[in-house]
Amino acid sequence: MQNKTMLILMSLSLAVFGVITTEVAVIGLLPQLTAQLHISAPQVGFLVSIYAVVVAVTGPAITLLLGRYNRKTVLLVIMTIFAVSNTAYAITHQYNVILFFRMLPALTHAVFFAIALVVAANSVPAARSAHAVAIVFSGVAVGMVLGMPLSAFIAEIFTLSAAFWFGTLTSVVAFAGIALFVPSLPVTKPLKIRDQLIILQNKDVWLSIAAVTLIFSAMFAGFSYIADYLVTIGHFPNNITSGLLVIFGISGYVGNFIFSRCLQKNVIKTTLLYPLLFVLIYLAVWLGGSSQWLMILLVVFWGILHTSGLIVSQTWLLRDAGSAPEFANSLYIAFSNLGITLGAMAGGWVIRHYGVHAIVWAGIAFALPAFITVYLKVRRQMASPVLIYRAD
Repeated sequence: MQNKTMLILMSLSLAVFGVITTEVAVIGLLPQLTAQLHISAPQVGFLVSIYAVVVAVTGPAITLLLGRYNRKTVLLVIMTIFAVSNTAYAITHQYNVILFFRMLPALTHAVFFAIALVVAANSVPAARSAHAVAIVFSGVAVGMVLGMPLSAFIAEIFTLSAAFWFGTLTSVVAFAGIALFVPSLPVTKPLKIRDQLIILQNKDVWLSIAAVTLIFSAMFAGFSYIADYLVTIGHFPNNITSGLLVIFGISGYVGNFIFSRCLQKNVIKTTLLYPLLFVLIYLAVWLGGSSQWLMILLVVFWGILHTSGLIVSQTWLLRDAGSAPEFANSLYIAFSNLGITLGAMAGGWVIRHYGVHAIVWAGIAFALPAFITVYLKVRRQMASPVLIYRAD
């Protein structure tokens, strides 16, 4: 991979890190926010949930509206919005102001990923597109693993404002990287909105959307409560649990690239196998969760499998994107957020009724129908070639 291409991908990956850190940092800053803003924990939780809701509800529509503009310009505007929003968090003590600046970047979240993933795929030869997307997606893993705890650490050592200034700095550096290394990407033949909406008439697209939703539900039915599981079932102390979560994230970073290679070799087999692997890992956690040494090993494999779900499900949906890859990516972001919400809700319901040890069955309950939706699509497309779509 050429140095210029790698600079493009690393700039996009850093931007992804900034976007994800902005989204999730609030979770780790809950104690400081409740103390400084004099608000309750549920109010902080609303700052998290409103972001996801706005992304899911508005993402595809806004992506359609911005589809005619230069992709580089849109990326730069989005990073500016994230920088301004983090700055607002840093300088205000008003809950309503922070709430507004949570909703503002959420409006552009899906658009950012929709464009960034297409730019990444188109920056390399077709055979390497999955690997390029994996590099960009690695920013998600790093954001999840380091973004939230690093923000919490900065707030603890310095101030809450310093944690948000870190978010501003990340966005500014990402802006500079995109400005310097990503070429101008004008849309030479802008598609009309109705021409992009045509892909929704394809039954295979809806099977892919169902697969994306179910895969993310399977992922987050367990992951949302992994810390509780490690403490309650694995009997790990809190400090060891934190270390295991870092191992989980590092494993996920590696998993991105393992599965990108698998996708390059065979998209269909990889996607068919993926939900079944989740069933196996959840069964292994169910059987071996009380053994600390075994659980440490399972955390590694669980992490590899968890984060790779991003690239597996995104690649699967993009195969049916036709001439509307950005719109398809926005659907991916919207329905993956829906899947996250459904998975977390299902896991919470299972814990309330059956205990934390049973969350693996919530994950399995989503993973099996995910396999079925992938299988149904494969049966419909038996004669079609295995290609990852590349935009013009």
